[in-house]
Amino acid sequence: MIRVRDLTFCYDSHAPIFEAFNWEAAKDEAWAIIGPSGCGKTTLLYLLAGLRRAREGHIMVAGQPITRPRPETGLILQDHGLLPWATVEENVRLGLDIRRFYGPDGRHAPRERRVKRPEEKAGVSHWLDRLGLSTLRDKYPAQLSGGQRQRVAIARTLVLGPDLLLMDEPFSALDAPTREDLQNLTAQLRQEALLTSVIVTHNIEEAVFLGEHILVLTKPPNREAAVIHNPAARQPDFRASELFGEQSSKVREVLGGFV
Repeated sequence: MIRVRDLTFCYDSHAPIFEAFNWEAAKDEAWAIIGPSGCGKTTLLYLLAGLRRAREGHIMVAGQPITRPRPETGLILQDHGLLPWATVEENVRLGLDIRRFYGPDGRHAPRERRVKRPEEKAGVSHWLDRLGLSTLRDKYPAQLSGGQRQRVAIARTLVLGPDLLLMDEPFSALDAPTREDLQNLTAQLRQEALLTSVIVTHNIEEAVFLGEHILVLTKPPNREAAVIHNPAARQPDFRASELFGEQSSKVREVLGGFV
C-alpha cells in the first residue's frame, strides 16, 4: 500500500529530516508513528498525503507515485478543520460537495466513481448515525464539545470512502475519557472499513493501542526505520491486558535509546 524509497527531505537550507529513508506498509495494516519532538512525524505524514514533496527518492501509495494529494487518501488533523459557519451535516457533506463540483477527474475525486445525490445523502446519514451525531446534525461547531467536533471530522473523512486514513495527533487535545472513547471508535471503524491507517502520536499508550506496527523515528536525520511489531492490537480488551503494558514498556525503552 505504502512504499517509501530512498526518501530525502529537508526544509529549505536546513539539515535533512530524512536521508535515504526506506519504509513500507501493507494494505489494511494499522501503523502508529512516534518519536521525540522535531523528529519528522508530521512531516512524514504530510509527505504521504502529498502536501510536501520529497527532495530525493519517491513515495508510492497503492502503486501511484505521490506528487500531490490523492482523492482516495483521508486526512484527519488535530484542529478538526471544520467550517464554523456550517452545520454538522454540512461539514460532513463538504467533501462530497467538492467532488460533485469537480466531477470524477482523478484529482479531486476518484475516476469512475460518480455518486448520485440519494447515495450521498444515505452515506451522510449513515456516518452521522454511526458516530452518534444524528441529534447534532443542525448544530454548529461552536456548539459542540472537542470530542464531538473530532467525530464530525472523522465522519467527514469516512463518508468519502478512503482506502488510506492518515491522522495527525487527532486526540491530543481531548480529556482522557474522551480520548480513549475515540481511540476505541477509530480502531473499530478502521477494521469495519478495511482501511490502511497511519496515526502520528506523541503518546506511547495510544501508539500501542492503535498501531499493529509502530514506526519509531529518531532525532534527524532519519536513515533507518525502527519498527516494533504489535499484532495483539487487534485483540479485544487489549488495553487491559498484561501484554499492553509490556509493549508500552518496549516502546518506551526504544524511545529512550534515541533521546
